[in-house]
Amino acid sequence: MPATPMKLTLGPLLYLWDTPAWRDFYFRIADEADVDCVVLGEVVCSKRQHFHQPVLGEVIERLASAGKQVRLASLALVTLDRELKSSRHLAEQDDFAVEVNELAAHGAMRGRPHAIGPLVNVYNGATARFLASSGATSICLPPELPAASIKAILRDAPGIAFEVFAFGRVPLAISARCAHARIKGFTKDNCHFVCGEDPDGLPVDTLDGQSFLTLNGVQTMSSTCQSMITDVLALRAMGVAALRLSPQVCDMVAVARLFRAVADEELDPLEGLDHLRSAYPNAQFSNGFIHDVPGHRLVTAAG
Repeated sequence: MPATPMKLTLGPLLYLWDTPAWRDFYFRIADEADVDCVVLGEVVCSKRQHFHQPVLGEVIERLASAGKQVRLASLALVTLDRELKSSRHLAEQDDFAVEVNELAAHGAMRGRPHAIGPLVNVYNGATARFLASSGATSICLPPELPAASIKAILRDAPGIAFEVFAFGRVPLAISARCAHARIKGFTKDNCHFVCGEDPDGLPVDTLDGQSFLTLNGVQTMSSTCQSMITDVLALRAMGVAALRLSPQVCDMVAVARLFRAVADEELDPLEGLDHLRSAYPNAQFSNGFIHDVPGHRLVTAAG
């Protein structure tokens, strides 16, 4: 086992799941998943917040009792007064760590320790140092960065715990409009929460039937599932402190177990990839971004 083990962070659930499914997922994570930190909260659409709010307290208690660090995440896009108030209220609470996903919440957290999520554009060391000067102690880098950029940021911003988005559909963009509702014949203001019909996102193909993107409410994501399980050892050698796993409709306990085993050098990375295919059999995996090739491609030591 390496001298300094990499940590595992379970990122916020980006999709809309009904309340019992949301609660039961996190209960299982608390009881069975070998992760160090769990990020909770609605990141994509403020209209969804009431779905998990009634059980948030018991989920936090279950996770904390299991020894998991809990972070509360801010919205990624703030367009309304009530959303701004929600971000400020989150920043004012003192019970749990906060993960910032947009700069309004970062401003409210100025001077207080907090984490930065992958939806904040941190593309160079100067940005990372500025965020750290305002209180950021941990930064999850954007998922589209190549290895050379990750190395440069870590070199130019010492003293910060950096995470890398290692598993899950890649969040690519977020909009004030809801394409998910529109494609099903509704508007954002009268969406009927149709995004809940697609708990792993709504696939979008090109006109000739090629997988292209995934819709998740107002968010656009990759069609492939990013998996850096074969890049874990290289990331650790760069100085990356933690790997982020983004929840999907698959066995996330098994996913965490596989990443932990590879990070601890108890499992060969290519074997880990094979087992990952069993844990998420319907996914097409990719890691092209870190290898500076098109993001939908999968690059392994085997070619």
